[in-house]
Amino acid sequence: MTDDEPWLSPDQQRAWRHWVALGTALPTALNRQLQEDSGLSLSDYDVLVALTEAPDGRLRVGDLASSLGWERSRCSHHVRRMAGRGLLDKTDHADDGRGAWVVVTDAGCAAIDRAAPGHARLVRDLVFADLSPAEVDVLQRALGAVVRRLG
Repeated sequence: MTDDEPWLSPDQQRAWRHWVALGTALPTALNRQLQEDSGLSLSDYDVLVALTEAPDGRLRVGDLASSLGWERSRCSHHVRRMAGRGLLDKTDHADDGRGAWVVVTDAGCAAIDRAAPGHARLVRDLVFADLSPAEVDVLQRALGAVVRRLG
């Protein structure tokens, strides 16, 4: 098979179909668990993770959007909804007109603290439970290569 071959090999086709199914089924399962256990959506959780891992628990809206791989408008709308629920604050920077800061609140920190153990448990059960350490290493390297190519 050459680079200009229009079709995937049978092995590539099987891997690709698993990838597509995973891309639908895994976020659905994670979102369901988060909603049931903590009232957070997967998107809420992703925002809270990015902010709690950021210095001082804050990021500019554009930087938050970039870190999540979201359009800035999607991020702004989601931040506004989360701020309305008391999970985040959005504040303008007094000395800098480059954009607002998104800051995780105490309620946001408490929400992720409640949600994280169940989320990690489900990820471990769904993704890693049947993989050997060697398979986890292969998965990490393979996914890392794809992510680097996309970047």
